Amino acid sequence: MRRRTPALPAALLLLLPALLSGQKPAPPPGLDGYVAEVLETFQVPGIALTIVKDGQVVVAKGYGVRELGQPAPVDAETKFGIASNSKAFTATALGLLVEEGKLGWDRLVIDYLPWFRLSDPYVTSQLTIRDLLVHRSGLGLGAGDLLWWPASTYDRKEIVRRLRYVPLATSFRSAYAYDNVLYLVAGEVIEAVSGLTWEDFVRTRILEPLGMTHTAVRHSAAAEGGNVASTHAEVEGKVRRVAPMTSDNTNPAGGIMSGAADMAKWLIVQVDSGRIADTDKRLFSPNTTRQLWNIVTPRMAGTPSPVLAPLRADFFGYALGFEVRDYRGVKMVMHTGGLPGYVSRVMLVPSQRLGVAVLTNQESGAAFDAIAYRIVDHYLNVVPAFDWLNAYRTATQTATTQLAAMEKQAAAARDSLSKPSLPLAKYAGTYRDPWYGDVAIENAAGGLVIRMVPTPGLVGDLVPWQFDTFLARWRDREMRADAFVTFALNPDASIREVRMLPASPAVDFSFDFQDLRLKPIRP
Repeated sequence: MRRRTPALPAALLLLLPALLSGQKPAPPPGLDGYVAEVLETFQVPGIALTIVKDGQVVVAKGYGVRELGQPAPVDAETKFGIASNSKAFTATALGLLVEEGKLGWDRLVIDYLPWFRLSDPYVTSQLTIRDLLVHRSGLGLGAGDLLWWPASTYDRKEIVRRLRYVPLATSFRSAYAYDNVLYLVAGEVIEAVSGLTWEDFVRTRILEPLGMTHTAVRHSAAAEGGNVASTHAEVEGKVRRVAPMTSDNTNPAGGIMSGAADMAKWLIVQVDSGRIADTDKRLFSPNTTRQLWNIVTPRMAGTPSPVLAPLRADFFGYALGFEVRDYRGVKMVMHTGGLPGYVSRVMLVPSQRLGVAVLTNQESGAAFDAIAYRIVDHYLNVVPAFDWLNAYRTATQTATTQLAAMEKQAAAARDSLSKPSLPLAKYAGTYRDPWYGDVAIENAAGGLVIRMVPTPGLVGDLVPWQFDTFLARWRDREMRADAFVTFALNPDASIREVRMLPASPAVDFSFDFQDLRLKPIRP
């Protein structure tokens, strides 16, 4: 008896002519108009968009302009800061060294950096190379970021040395808390093992083999001119140009700048398990892909806003430089990135051999996700189509309203008739935190002034808030990080300690003021 040939699925019949003719997959219909509408809705001057599918580049182009009010368009080679999407490059660099036998994922960091220390000796003695990448060391959210952001006077090695004084927030490997500083440690490991700086290693061992000739490995490239997208953000209610991050201290955590065409090469090598586009060569083996995409630190899958219901996940966690979750029944490997004036999204759907990157020059996560999820839904054949633009517009409006209500509630709770316990001159002095360094408070003619000594950009006026709490209003309003400064007194009215807290939930977590324990330096 002849076996009956099963009928081909309708979706495959639709794709069969394209497969037989060798045509590349088509982009989502109406994509250009949709992107233009997203940019207008969320006030984003320009983006770089990349789509790769089945080992081919479907879209690699720019939309909009490099700078608000200027005509120069974003093109396929315009550089954007990809921020924390650089972490996957650092993880891949470590993977290359593991393949060469020069590293082991589960070898100890102190095997390669004998001088490295965290505040807990046990954690120091047990921290592995894998632990550097997966946010489970016990450090709190963004702990130590003030050592490098905003730009500080410390170099990379001094930042790493000071980690021994940063207190741990949880026990080792018991909780997830996103950090940047341990990626700096990973950069130091790469240099110790390879003899090349992180920048030179990534450039020669990753970018050059992939042909990523229009990608830079330094934050400072944002200020070098040429075909670079300018940075924009909403400052005090208006979207305008802001200064880019130009310090190279944290390049291993977020320093790469790239564009649509080069990101296509990066997405293909990731989706195709190390295969270099249009060649038979490999950058790394499929085993390294399995390592990069395997969840190490599980996380609770939160409940999304009702208007974003399709984002509900059953599993969620952090792998090596990537987040991993399920989306509409398929595994998704992804990450975001954020810097002053740049935010970005990378999404990989391994089962579809699909990769998407959206790089923007304005701080709107709603914009990059409204685009990225629309594209992924298209290739997953989601019917009926979900209106991501309207959903993110509604979610953004709701979040803005909720934030305003929270800030209004905090202001209403303030006792505006209270006064500081001491004459202002008594609060002046130099205060020191073991890991951060010195904070100077001066009694100037117009009132108290605070200077975060290792961070020249953080200079502000201390405005009385209530009792012995002041509001540090940073003179550079682009910081968007005002902080409460509270003085604790001894019985003799001398200052015992100074604590700080972000003044709004909108303050970026990298301003980890809450981790400071400032003690007065006695003359």
